[in-house]
Amino acid sequence: MEVTDFDYDLPEELIAQTPVEPRDSSRLLVMDKETGELEHRHFYNLPEYLKPGDLLVFNDTRVIPARLHGVKTTGAHVEVFLLTRKNATDWEVLVKPGKKLQKGAKIKFSEELSCEILETTDFGGRIARFHYDGIFEEILDRLGETPLPPYIHEKLKDSERYQTVYNRERGSAAAPTAGLHFTKELLKKIKDMGVEEVFVTLHVGLGTFRPVNESRIEDHKMHREFYTVSQEAADAINKAKREGRRIIAVGTTSVRTLESAGASGEMKAGGNWTSIFIYPGYQFRFVDALVTNFHLPQSTLIMLVSALSSRENILHAYKTAVEQKYRFFSFGDAMFIH
Repeated sequence: MEVTDFDYDLPEELIAQTPVEPRDSSRLLVMDKETGELEHRHFYNLPEYLKPGDLLVFNDTRVIPARLHGVKTTGAHVEVFLLTRKNATDWEVLVKPGKKLQKGAKIKFSEELSCEILETTDFGGRIARFHYDGIFEEILDRLGETPLPPYIHEKLKDSERYQTVYNRERGSAAAPTAGLHFTKELLKKIKDMGVEEVFVTLHVGLGTFRPVNESRIEDHKMHREFYTVSQEAADAINKAKREGRRIIAVGTTSVRTLESAGASGEMKAGGNWTSIFIYPGYQFRFVDALVTNFHLPQSTLIMLVSALSSRENILHAYKTAVEQKYRFFSFGDAMFIH
């Protein structure tokens, strides 16, 4: 398959720059994954498509204030973006400007925080060693900025609006955006219906925004992300599968976690790295339905949602969404594919 097979036309004005209030007032495009039939609803209508015994799987990661502004010893201003923690002092990072930050470069962010570039990595990244005086997380909360995706150009008034209401585990460079539509009230309503919920953790990397540079999608190399599944969650997911109940993933990150931790056909507890690449032809082991946002043209995520239905159904849904002026991407509207 060619990357261009997953293209669609999107007017720039449909890229949502700010979130709607309240969270669950966003629109919801409901799609039958077999027939492609569409319904136009709102996110607060989601419970109408759920039934007792369904199992919803959420990603409870929290976005860290990963963007740091610092100064080189030469006085030049630079930006360091935290991606993945390697140990107590070392992180994989992205840097700007990249050419000036080679091995040995030292950067100062404040009196209590500095770093040194140790080596370069794939995709233009770096390994940086941080030196700090105090508790790293507390320093980061003071100095760092919560990053927004590159297509969002407006400043966010409340940084918590780029976090889900159920976030718990710090570590993401980007939010699992399908979860942004849920309010605490909506979650309670769904739970009171007899719908079961479990939480897994996948720390979203910036690779989620990286374009597919190969012309054939089979040649594309996926980025790695770290996930964790508790024993409690694994048991609940395995039980739902055995009993033939629907397993509904909230977001593509939950899909990646479920299909990675369940690669053997049984959900395994624990933590691991995944570079799973899901595109049409993939046979899902655990995911029956999906709550998701609208994804970038030619992205690995539009390929993933196409695998759950079909490329033709998804592209038709996206064309309809454009015509109906749905809002796209992180702060945009949602789909329920079932």
